This record gives sequence, structure tokens and C-alpha cells, in this order.
Amino acid sequence: MVNNVQPGERYWRLIEPVWAVTDIYAEWSHFQPQFVRLTVKQAYLFAAHWCQSEVRNGGFFQFYSNPTGILAPEAATGLRAIGLWKCAAVVEETLAFFGASYPREQAARVERLERVIGENWDERDPFSLLNERFYSLLDTEAGGFLRAADRYAEPDAA
Repeated sequence: MVNNVQPGERYWRLIEPVWAVTDIYAEWSHFQPQFVRLTVKQAYLFAAHWCQSEVRNGGFFQFYSNPTGILAPEAATGLRAIGLWKCAAVVEETLAFFGASYPREQAARVERLERVIGENWDERDPFSLLNERFYSLLDTEAGGFLRAADRYAEPDAA
């Protein structure tokens, strides 16, 4: 029998049901109780998925500007859990931009970004070099994000 499972299918099957019960667009006080109800694997994969998806689409500036940035600390942990240690280190470098207390609320993150960067963020994006490193690592480290996430999603994985 031929295995027709495409890269990313296994992890997606594990987190797809999360979309119906987790409102990523909610404020932290509403989102956090939903998030803690997920299994550890679902939580790590959900956070890592949103991070890589947003960064691939528009860089770390987009990730932090959008509601999905609520999960940045969990994304670093999730990337580490699935074996993408270098990717996690890049996320942690970007988290340092916000200081010791990470702002879970989107408005606070955006205000911090605007205060430091100003209106011409495309010319002064503090994450541009980190974006490039992250993009490369997502495709190469541990066989790439999809394969690493699939391995982690397996029932007998840690």
C-alpha cells in the first residue's frame, strides 16, 4: 500500500478541530482559558502554525501586529517542542524587542512597534534580517516545518 499522506497532513488533522473552539481574535482574558483546554500537542502546534504562517506571509512585523501575535511566547515553545530549536531561537530574539513583559494585547504590541519604528515600518523593520533567517530555517531545519510538525503530531511522539 502506498502512503499518500502529504507533508503537513498529520499535524493539520490534530489542530484543525482547534479552530472551532479557539478564538485567536479574542483578547487574552477570553483567549487564554480556551487555549489551556487544548492538549499540549495541539497547543504547541497551533501556536507554531500561526507563527510560521504569519511570518511567511508578512514577516514578524505582521505576526506581532495581528491578533495571532498573542501566541508568540507559546510559538517559541512550540517550535522547540517539534524540534525546530533554531527557529525558536529566532522567535525569542524577536520577543526581546518587547522587553521583559510580553504584551498579550494586540493594541499594546502595535503601539510599541509604532513608537519604535514609526510610520515607515517597511523601511525600518527591525525584524528584516531575522525574517530572512527564519524563512530559511523553516524550510531546512529538521527537514522543514511540515515534516517536523508531522513527526511531533504522531501519537507516540513526545
